Amino acid sequence: MQQNDPDITLITPKAPVAVATHGGRAKCLQRLVRLDLPVPATVALSFGAVHQIAAGETPDIADISTTFEDGQLLCVRPSSEDPDWGGPGAILNIGMNAGRHAALSDEIGEETATRLYLKFIQSYSTHVARLDPDIFDDIDPRSAGALQDYLDAYEDEAEEEFPQDRNVQLAGVLKSMARAWEGTTARLLRQAKGAPADAGLGLVIQSLALGVGNGESGSGVLQLVDSGSGYPQITGRYLSQSQGRDAMQTGAEALFLQADDRGPSLEEHAPEVYAKLQEYAALMRVKLREEMQIEFTLEDGVIHILDGVRVSRTARAAVRIAVSLAQDGVIPQQEAVMRIEPRALNELLHRQVDPAAERDMIGDGIGASPGAATGKIVFTAAEAQASQARGEACILVRRETNPEDIRGMHAANGALTERGGMTSHAAVIARGLGLPCVVGASSLRFQTSKKRLLAQDGRVFHEGDVITVDGTNGQVLAGEPLMMEATLDESFQTLMSWADESRDIGVRANADTPADARTALVFQAEGIGLARTEHMFFEADQLIAMREVIFADDPEGRSVALQALLPMQREMFVELFTIMGERPVCIRLFDPPLHEFLPTDRAGLRDLAEALNLPLSDVTLRVEELGEYNPMLGMRGVRLGITVPEILDMQARAIFEAMLDAAGENEPVVSEIMIPLVSAKREVELVKTRIDAVAAAVRTERGRDFDYRLGVMVETPRAALRAEDIAQHCEFFSFGTNDLTQMTYGLSRDDAGRFMSPYVQQGVFPEDPFHTLDQEGVGELLRLGAERGRKARPDLTLSVCGEHGGSPESIAFCRTIGMDYVSCSPFRVPVARLAAAQLAILDKIE
Repeated sequence: MQQNDPDITLITPKAPVAVATHGGRAKCLQRLVRLDLPVPATVALSFGAVHQIAAGETPDIADISTTFEDGQLLCVRPSSEDPDWGGPGAILNIGMNAGRHAALSDEIGEETATRLYLKFIQSYSTHVARLDPDIFDDIDPRSAGALQDYLDAYEDEAEEEFPQDRNVQLAGVLKSMARAWEGTTARLLRQAKGAPADAGLGLVIQSLALGVGNGESGSGVLQLVDSGSGYPQITGRYLSQSQGRDAMQTGAEALFLQADDRGPSLEEHAPEVYAKLQEYAALMRVKLREEMQIEFTLEDGVIHILDGVRVSRTARAAVRIAVSLAQDGVIPQQEAVMRIEPRALNELLHRQVDPAAERDMIGDGIGASPGAATGKIVFTAAEAQASQARGEACILVRRETNPEDIRGMHAANGALTERGGMTSHAAVIARGLGLPCVVGASSLRFQTSKKRLLAQDGRVFHEGDVITVDGTNGQVLAGEPLMMEATLDESFQTLMSWADESRDIGVRANADTPADARTALVFQAEGIGLARTEHMFFEADQLIAMREVIFADDPEGRSVALQALLPMQREMFVELFTIMGERPVCIRLFDPPLHEFLPTDRAGLRDLAEALNLPLSDVTLRVEELGEYNPMLGMRGVRLGITVPEILDMQARAIFEAMLDAAGENEPVVSEIMIPLVSAKREVELVKTRIDAVAAAVRTERGRDFDYRLGVMVETPRAALRAEDIAQHCEFFSFGTNDLTQMTYGLSRDDAGRFMSPYVQQGVFPEDPFHTLDQEGVGELLRLGAERGRKARPDLTLSVCGEHGGSPESIAFCRTIGMDYVSCSPFRVPVARLAAAQLAILDKIE
């Protein structure tokens, strides 16, 4: 056989083998050969050769066989480009036939030889001949006539004798594995793991080291780190008289590798072998620049290295492994940064369901806020607060959330909604709180009036029943599975410090409360890019004051009512400024429509009438007057600030007084004030005039000077298109991509979840535009807004403060159009920092 054939070649140090053409396993075996490790003779088949086999073009099997000695048993293993894409299982003992059985019976004993033959017959029948595996169920493999019974059963079912020619067996195995890879089911499974539809498969044919027979023979696996934590630890098992990965499947029969109080070990049983395996593993770690798992076989005390694969690992282990390799000088720091998938950091930042735990899934939806939480079902915010007071964990279950549910979300351990998408109210608030949340769970029936959930399989869950929401993958589980706690250890901090050294775009946090701000600092956000001021008005003591403002008859009455809110707002801003220190804080002025602060049910209206000492009819009429056909496009944001300017005045005063109070005797920080929902430059002119007047009044009253920066939240298409006009009156633009996406598409983010999946599946949208920034449409508005804004004002600061700010793909786009920073929920800050660093590193490489 030709040794340098690009499609079928013996693996030698110089053979033409590459990951992109032969797969990762073939390339790894070549690297092991180059290290002069004891690898059995191996032939690699390229992706192209395997594809031809699947199409019915059988290679010259006789030529391939010349590589191996006559009578040598073989095994065939898959070799995909990425091991996570999977592939057909390995098939061992190819070449086992009557003649080989007789010879092995003399060498290693008839019982052992028969066991190998039976194992191969069963494997060949199931995976190659595609026979029903239960044809052997009635045969006792330990009986004297088991071998003949197996052969007879095969012949009866296949209507032909079991093949005795090694070449015929090998051809069948290659054809079966090639076709299995290209089957529809296999293709869909690997595409779900991120593989391209046309991903290729290589195959490796290897001399089989028996692992059974005379002397110390067996098989096992060894690695130098723990897959769950990444800490150094000799991990694996060894099983005498076994093949393949049997040692990992047989439990108590297998030996530990390192001396262990729990049972016998390979170190005690064969210390020289154990030491040699450790030596091989350490060599592979350095030369292959990775933590590797060795699959080995002992044959009469002689070590054979069958395979070396990258150690499987959790995200927390991946971080520790990458950092350890860099600290040991095996890889550069920047490569360690590049090795971690940014979204995988969610596993470290949040409590997760243990990968080994059993999952009793009762429904699914959209994983809107990562992490997992277990608790008793509650159906109202009040019940969630009551559960918190009792010290009971709970899951808040709602058809959809509204601003009045915020207190309940603060009290709950997780949230579950029937409606909504990635930027729905529940999703945005949950991400800000770090609260595990599943939205759009329409596979469950929500009967909130009866206080129960109906699962797909007919099970009914009532208030008080325990469920788990997994916001990482969108699953809803019955009961309480085993959990893994969040981990922000030294390795994580080290990796993030290396990332910040490479990053070239700022990362701030969206933080509405002091608790959010503290979380932002824990994750080393460079400031607050969006502080929404209205959320605090839903606290009980502030809600009634806000309702008095709404029911005031004239500006004077509103101003009086707002005096009750002023110290509350000022206190909140003082705390934010104090926590953030010299870091910038961008405060968005009041945004939501007023009706959100009013009750909608009869009982709520009666309570409000009593609190305000007004007739119920007057309260009902006022609530009806404030109703709008489309409130999200109605009187909110800057429109409310211009028509009800007293609210704007109060907020501006609270900000300026808080700046001075927080500074004490020091120089006050320069706050940033952002005007929401702008669409015309005159809106900015009017608001700026008003804010400047308040600033002048506070300077006079306090006898101290201060400065502030005024900016616009660009969330309407017109604001992006008229950016050149608007930029003349402000110092920064922050693109609110949540609302900008809604207005560009004409989609409601709260209702899009009902049809988004079919739209993506049928190719209408490549991705959910509320999850991944639409660079062609919404992105074009960002590009135009940035270009036109800086045309009028070259020093204009640009940022994105929608939830897209935490998406790695969106950050890449933001860098290309010259954004200065992105801002996202606090728990997404590390993801954004790492993604930004990786993009900067890639730019330098290219």
